[in-house]
Amino acid sequence: MSKKLSWMKIMLDPASYPHPVDDVLMVQTHISWVFLAGDRVYKLKKPVDFGFLNFTTLEKRRHFCLEELRLNRRLCPEIYLDVWPVTFDDGQIKINGTGEPVEWAVVMRRMPEEGMMVRLLSENMVGNAEIDAVVNRLAPFYKNAAAGQEIKKFGTIDIIRQNTEENFDQTVSFVGNLIEEAAYSHICNYTRSFINSNKPLFLSRIEQGLIKEGHGDLYSANICFDKTNNAVYIFDCIEFNERFRCGDIASDVAFLAMDLDYHGLPTLSNYFVRSFSDQIGDAQLLELKDFYKCYRAYVRGKIGCFTWASDGIDSKIKEKARRQASKYFRLSLNYAGGIGVPDLYVFFGLSGTGKSTVASAWAKNHQLPFYNSDRVRKESVAKISTEERHWEPFGEGIYSRQQTLRTYRALACLAGRHLMQGETVILDATYRDREERLRLLELAKEARASIHFILCTCPEQEIKERLTHRARIETQVSDGRWEIYLKQKEVFAPTDNLDQDHLMVLSTDRSIPELLHELDKKFPNQKRSIISGR
Repeated sequence: MSKKLSWMKIMLDPASYPHPVDDVLMVQTHISWVFLAGDRVYKLKKPVDFGFLNFTTLEKRRHFCLEELRLNRRLCPEIYLDVWPVTFDDGQIKINGTGEPVEWAVVMRRMPEEGMMVRLLSENMVGNAEIDAVVNRLAPFYKNAAAGQEIKKFGTIDIIRQNTEENFDQTVSFVGNLIEEAAYSHICNYTRSFINSNKPLFLSRIEQGLIKEGHGDLYSANICFDKTNNAVYIFDCIEFNERFRCGDIASDVAFLAMDLDYHGLPTLSNYFVRSFSDQIGDAQLLELKDFYKCYRAYVRGKIGCFTWASDGIDSKIKEKARRQASKYFRLSLNYAGGIGVPDLYVFFGLSGTGKSTVASAWAKNHQLPFYNSDRVRKESVAKISTEERHWEPFGEGIYSRQQTLRTYRALACLAGRHLMQGETVILDATYRDREERLRLLELAKEARASIHFILCTCPEQEIKERLTHRARIETQVSDGRWEIYLKQKEVFAPTDNLDQDHLMVLSTDRSIPELLHELDKKFPNQKRSIISGR
């Protein structure tokens, strides 16, 4: 057996570690193998050369392991513990042995899985408080980060252009596959034009000392919230390429802002940028955010291409990488102004008014993505079958205030993901509260989308008959009943805060074809949506 296969086998064996380990989970990227072992993490570098990084020799891998340790201790010294050799001792592979090193590993304290920002985003558990914690950790870091003469050069036009052109060169082979030719050309032209038109702005960044040795990979996969210790860990900075780590602080900030957009949270994204800008005193950051967001989204698309094209990667991972690359490229195109204004249609009103029936039919006619609150509440929030009936009293159980807030937050996030891809989307929910309507107005504003509220109404006798009939259908997703309708009616906020130009009242006591015809007359320019990644 080769040494490589031997050390891989040892790293996967729980008994090989000098501390208690029940099982070992291996995660790999295009540049690393990561072994999660008990309360420790061991990260080894793959012997790859992508041009922008070179790990092809053992000595280079050792050097960059040491650099990873040094650089990441700037933001989270309590996480980065040591660099250990994987050695060949008397014919056996050992972790941190005394024999000939065959690999090197960065040893880290394992962070709480439940606090990983990616996980929290998937559960819609990231809000202003979490962003405030991140800003409070980042602002002093960037204020004190290295910014000498050697660092300043990374803010020059030549280096900025080198970074962007390198991206375009390294993805040209994926044009027509993972990125459309028209999108590729548009992003290239936008990027070159912005650089050429804003040379004084880039120069002023250098003069103000805003070119720093930063993080280089600042997005949700590299952030963890540890509630036990009331800490925020920002880890896994770029160690392998000084040019990627050093640059305008706006570029780092834009990375996380772009990532929040990608997850459907443009309102939170802009809150982050504005908060950081205010705390560090950098108003120009707002002028640069879309340019650097475009650049950062393209970088993530490129990484997806590399992962998709890598040998030895599981087919499911390859397919996931392909989908993600396409979405990142489309997001980059959006920042570059290459996508039209999407629409957000909100069908709302009391239970039994027919909003779900009409909204789903119209969505089907136009091939638009459609999200219903009853389905999202059960599938995504309560994690139960949509056919499971819950006859709780009004405002209790899965219909409690807290569960309802989580449901509406999830709906907004789902809509945001489509809007940031330039895709029109339909939401269907009661939206009885002003606050939830305002959330959508803010979402549309930050996503640069048009919003249309369709208030569905119906005579009460018809509603009562519908709800009575619905309660008898076992496969019905909605738990709406007449007594629930009456309670909703008591607390349903007036629509006077909505712009009447964006509010349509739709009486649903007519046939579906009639209703769809009226919607098509009201929104004659609605085209079929191109849903990326579907």
